[in-house]
Amino acid sequence: MTRALVLGGGGVTGVAWEWGVLAGLAERGVQLADADLVVGTSAGSVVGAQLCSGRPVEESYGAQLAPPQGEVAARFGFAAVARLVWAGGRTRDAARSRARIGAMALAARTPSEASRRAVIESRLPAREWPQRRLLVTAVDASSGEFVVFEAGSGVSLVDAVGASCAVPGVWPPVSIGERRYVDGGMRSPVNADLAAGAQRVVVLAPTAAAFGPMPRLSAQVTALQAAGAQVAVVAPDAAARSAIGRNMLDPARRAAAARSGRAQAASVLDEVSAVWS
Repeated sequence: MTRALVLGGGGVTGVAWEWGVLAGLAERGVQLADADLVVGTSAGSVVGAQLCSGRPVEESYGAQLAPPQGEVAARFGFAAVARLVWAGGRTRDAARSRARIGAMALAARTPSEASRRAVIESRLPAREWPQRRLLVTAVDASSGEFVVFEAGSGVSLVDAVGASCAVPGVWPPVSIGERRYVDGGMRSPVNADLAAGAQRVVVLAPTAAAFGPMPRLSAQVTALQAAGAQVAVVAPDAAARSAIGRNMLDPARRAAAARSGRAQAASVLDEVSAVWS
């Protein structure tokens, strides 16, 4: 049976929380790293690329506990969310909504593309696409088109992950050819529907918040189940939400987010194991 692991967006703390959950489940015998298909959106694209590189789960988890020395802190709080909702929530046309968010991203003052690319590159253990199937989501900033990058797409892994992580108004849109791309979470914070066809699906969703015409995670899960898939969704519990805090881009919260994810793994073990095993 095909097993899919879906890794949603959630910033620096989302990366950490996902690695915490993965490590906590692994130590209890549930190896989500054995997925046949990995779908990564934004923070999930980083975790997906790291996971598919073959880097040990425990090593990746340990990296989340390191002090955030020299890292650029960014702010993604209520004001930033409000700007996204204002830009994209005024139409029921999904592509138009994403294009409006893209226009905001293109006009924003951000760090340079080169500096941001160096950060993304430093976070990937490998520069080449893995042999395992990895899907990385992004959105065309001009047209609002939803795109999915994978091996054979002609796009480098670094650029694909960089595009998927290009939070509008915070990080620069990523240039690929003549187009520029922003965060795949602008289509859906999780994009779980890309796991269609898999018989067993586990979704790690640091955030499932959606606005405007964005498809809701609940609807995506219902569609997967209607097609015959067994699905387990793991979202941060109360303790994890407290550890993550209000700014998902704060590296100072990373270690606490990772530890909270690992602790939470115990409470979701049975549900995830029932789907995965």
